[in-house]
Amino acid sequence: MNNPNSNNDIKMETSNLYREEVFTDNTVGTLRRLTPVTVNGEPDPARSEQYIGSTQVMTTAGPLPLSFEIKAETLAEAAGAFGAGAKEAFEKTMEELREMQRQQASSIVVPGAGGMDPMSGMGGGGGGKIQMR
Repeated sequence: MNNPNSNNDIKMETSNLYREEVFTDNTVGTLRRLTPVTVNGEPDPARSEQYIGSTQVMTTAGPLPLSFEIKAETLAEAAGAFGAGAKEAFEKTMEELREMQRQQASSIVVPGAGGMDPMSGMGGGGGGKIQMR
């Protein structure tokens, strides 16, 4: 995507256009079929269709939205592969969350490095050194 903060105009990539259709079972989730089209809206047989699945899983922290690509040639294949795709997306998301928790838990807090100095109770540059008078 073009950077909107640059001096360039924001332009769609006319060589990468898709028509989007949404299918749902009103229970588990939705399938989006992205059909490649030319700039005139005609089907583009040089590119293949894409299928994207979407669902949400209830967790203790609330609903967790999942979106995932499904490798399929037809809508029927995509619908058949929906469950496996959702499971894989859920497992990948949970692993990413666990990794973020590990990184957060292993971060080192250095007293006096910015923010509050726990030794003096004041922000700024105490450095955490004990001074005796």
